[in-house]
Amino acid sequence: MEETLDFKCTDVGVWKKALSSYESRIESLNKPDLVSLDQYYRVELPRLLHDRDPNPYLTTSELSQLMKWKLSRGKWRPRLLDFVSSLEDSVVKSASEKAFKALPDISKAVNELTVLKGVGPATASAVLAAYAPDIAPFMSDEAMEVALGNSKDYSLKRYLLFVTKLQDKAKELKKEGEWGGPSDVERALWSCTVRSKSKDKKPAEKSSSGKKRKRQGVTTKEETLL
Repeated sequence: MEETLDFKCTDVGVWKKALSSYESRIESLNKPDLVSLDQYYRVELPRLLHDRDPNPYLTTSELSQLMKWKLSRGKWRPRLLDFVSSLEDSVVKSASEKAFKALPDISKAVNELTVLKGVGPATASAVLAAYAPDIAPFMSDEAMEVALGNSKDYSLKRYLLFVTKLQDKAKELKKEGEWGGPSDVERALWSCTVRSKSKDKKPAEKSSSGKKRKRQGVTTKEETLL
C-alpha cells in the first residue's frame, strides 16, 4: 500500500485499501485499551445512540469513554478527560440531545455540544460522528493534515470546511465505485498518515520519549478548542 494518500486521488481501489488497513493501524499503535475503545466507539456507542431514537442522547460515562478513544487514537491530553468526567449527567444528556436534534445543521449541533467544559469542535465532531457518520466525520489531526494542509486550527469554521471537503470526496468516490461516507474518508486518511508517521518516528523514538512524558500533565490553550 502507498505510504501516503493523495486527497485528489479518485481511484476507489486505493481508498478502499487504505480503509481496510484501519484496524491493523489501530493495533500497531500498541496503546492500552485502544482496540477495545475503538470497537466501542465504532460499533457499541452508535448502537446505543440509535436505540434511543427518536430522542438520542449521550451520558457522562459514554462521553468519557468517547474522550478516552479520541485521546488514545490521537494526542493524550488528560485534563480533557478530567473535565468531561466531572460533568453532570443531566447536562451532558441535555446538550447531546439538542445537538443530535440539530442535525443535519452541523454548525448548530457543534455549538450545542461546546457549551460542555472540555468539549471543543474536535470532540463535538467525535460525538456527532458516532451518531451520524454519513453527515459529520471526526475532526482528526491526521485527516485534517491531508485534507486541509494542517491540523493546528480547531475552530468551528475550520471543521465546517473539513466536513465539506470530506463529504465532497465521498460523493466523488461513490461515482467511481462502491464507497461509504465522509467518515470512511477520514479513517482512510488517518490510516495512511499514521503508517507514514510511524516510519518517520522510529529513529527518533528513544530520544524524544522522555520529553513527551514531561509534557503530559500540561494543559495548553489549544486544548480548549478540542
